[in-house]
Amino acid sequence: MSLKVAVQMDPLETINIAGDSSFALMLAAQARGHQLYHYLAPDLTWDEGRLYTMARPVTVRREVGNHFTAGEHRIIDLGRDVDVVLMRQDPPFDLGYITATHLLERIMGETLVVNDPVSVRNAPEKVMVLDFARFMPPTMVTRSLGATRKFLERHGAIVVKPLHGNGGKAVFRVGADGDNLGALVEMFNAMWVEPFMVQAFLPSVAAGDKRIVLVDGAVAGAINRKPGEGEFRSNLAVGGSAEPTTLTPREQEICAALGPVLKERGLLFVGIDVIGGEWLTEINVTSPTGIVAIDRFNGSDTAGLIWDAIERKCAAMR
Repeated sequence: MSLKVAVQMDPLETINIAGDSSFALMLAAQARGHQLYHYLAPDLTWDEGRLYTMARPVTVRREVGNHFTAGEHRIIDLGRDVDVVLMRQDPPFDLGYITATHLLERIMGETLVVNDPVSVRNAPEKVMVLDFARFMPPTMVTRSLGATRKFLERHGAIVVKPLHGNGGKAVFRVGADGDNLGALVEMFNAMWVEPFMVQAFLPSVAAGDKRIVLVDGAVAGAINRKPGEGEFRSNLAVGGSAEPTTLTPREQEICAALGPVLKERGLLFVGIDVIGGEWLTEINVTSPTGIVAIDRFNGSDTAGLIWDAIERKCAAMR
């Protein structure tokens, strides 16, 4: 089955092909004979009942500095001219992102959108996870300095992070003494209109923060991400390093609980984060990453598993 695939993502010129999951998905699609188009989320246009975008046909290759060739821009109808839309632009999960999900929702039934835009809109990383609070460390969502101080008194050291952040950006550890907590809360409330998230600091993060990828509800693989020197954040984007790993019984329990929910909601490619082998901290559905490192360590083909699932869903729609 040859598919026409439109990839909504950041500019191709800016990506790091060594570890970019979207690029890995494009390479795998092309290897299967699928035709690729690339466009940016701001290029979406709704016009009298149809959703269009200005897109470029592209071919990709694993060659640093020469990793793609693009054709001329053309207007395509995302409901009629393509079979699949991959919604892969990086957060922030802001009104622009939300608006894109509303627009892409209009073509469902005509074109497969991965991940399901309605579910993405309703399940940002640090909000959907609250449905599984039984697996989480002590957690609070607030804008209140007073509530944060009481949380700190109960749990000692804490972590404060944006509710809709990504890649480990603006994640702060506050010690039990609470130094600079007032200034930090003031900064968060000045920068973001939404609440922030507060969690008990888990010393076990020093041993790593596991990224587990689920494809159509089933575990596809995992890596352990360890913080860099002088850091507590383990995200690869902020200097963390990756190593091979296996799942603990607790992590298997978490995945068994999440898998059917993710599958039912059309969240086909998901990355969850687990600290210390037991504490679920995020469910990443907007633009999950990690498949390149997982495949490098495990000799697996996660991108292939994702395309197997997409092809099955497209066949069912025909």
